Amino acid sequence: MPAALPESPRQLRWMLARKLSAAAIVIGIVAGGTSYLLETRRVEQAALEHATKGAQHFDSSTIQTILDAKVTGKHGALNRLLDRSRFVGIRVFGPDKALLYETWEDIPPALMNAARSWQHDWPGQGQRHRNWINVGTERLIQVALPMFGKDGSLAGYLECIDRLDEQTLRAQREQIRNGALTAAVSVLVAALLLYPLLLAMLHRSAGLSRRLLESNLSLMHSLGNAIAKRDSDTDTHNYRVTFYAVALAEAMGLPKHDISDLVAGAFLHDVGKIGIPDRILLKPGKLTVDEFAIMKTHALLGIEIVADNPWLGGAALTIRHHHERFDGTGYPDGLRGNTIPRIARIFAIVDVFDALTSERPYKKPMALADALAIIERDSVGHFDPEVFAAFKTIAPGLYARAVQAGDADLRQGMREVLSRYFKTEMAR
Repeated sequence: MPAALPESPRQLRWMLARKLSAAAIVIGIVAGGTSYLLETRRVEQAALEHATKGAQHFDSSTIQTILDAKVTGKHGALNRLLDRSRFVGIRVFGPDKALLYETWEDIPPALMNAARSWQHDWPGQGQRHRNWINVGTERLIQVALPMFGKDGSLAGYLECIDRLDEQTLRAQREQIRNGALTAAVSVLVAALLLYPLLLAMLHRSAGLSRRLLESNLSLMHSLGNAIAKRDSDTDTHNYRVTFYAVALAEAMGLPKHDISDLVAGAFLHDVGKIGIPDRILLKPGKLTVDEFAIMKTHALLGIEIVADNPWLGGAALTIRHHHERFDGTGYPDGLRGNTIPRIARIFAIVDVFDALTSERPYKKPMALADALAIIERDSVGHFDPEVFAAFKTIAPGLYARAVQAGDADLRQGMREVLSRYFKTEMAR
């Protein structure tokens, strides 16, 4: 989802610094994780190499004879292997996976029992299995590999248990910390060097985005005013209905993106009337059935006008559906109830309210109470009763402000609405 660009140079600098710092932290975490994986792999590989060298000791004919004889108990060669290695335990299994020999350094019984009870897969030819065993704060590496006789037959299995001493663990932690710090510091140094360039680019991007937004708003403003001038010789209708619609939407708690769509729709709701002939659009009397059928096409004509402008796409729901009725008898789609977009249901009420309470060449303005009475009477079929209930509460205050406001006040109010709901945007 797009995010609004900062509105001040200070906000822009803070945003850039925040994003660069976040990048440094993320890269530091990734580097730390990578260091952990590499260091863990190094320790595992060292244990595998020790175990492989130890297995070579059991290729001798003497050990092979002992294995074949299934002699149990302690074995001097096994003890010597343990003495020459850094392993804390060595276990030898026969081809039937029965334990033949084991010898251990002087280690806590809990570590010995954990290694003995750990169930692992039995490796096949060319395979080596390893497991990490955590016992409290202690870490063991268990390595299992097969042993083969001179004739190539399986002679048994060798299991070696390595204990990571405090020095190894400390080195591992230092490696991880150094990797993370090096990466984070590198990113921060690079960020400091690139900061002025990135800031200048963001300033330029923000400026271009704001100018583009201003151009789009100007287009919306001009297009809405053009049809308003043609229809009623004044553009204040657009300002008032937008003022009413935004206030009602805010009172109902609509999200900002819906209100921005409503603002665009309020300004352009009748843009399709550009395609209606003057003899019908400006006719002072009642329209005939055929004339009204042509007049109703302005909703779809309006959609065609804004269809090729993605920025004006948010106005489409209001343009198309502001003449729908809650009972399904409206046009152009005959939508009913809550299937009518909420912003269109909101605009339908304020559009009729302004038409009733404002002066037109062919009529005098209606009093507030009379206008609300008519809308309330029609709320059963024409309008959404829930939306009308919300509007009825705020209508007196809105009407009083609108009546007292001159053209300059309405335009200033419109600028405030546009500033509140239309921001230049950038990708997150």
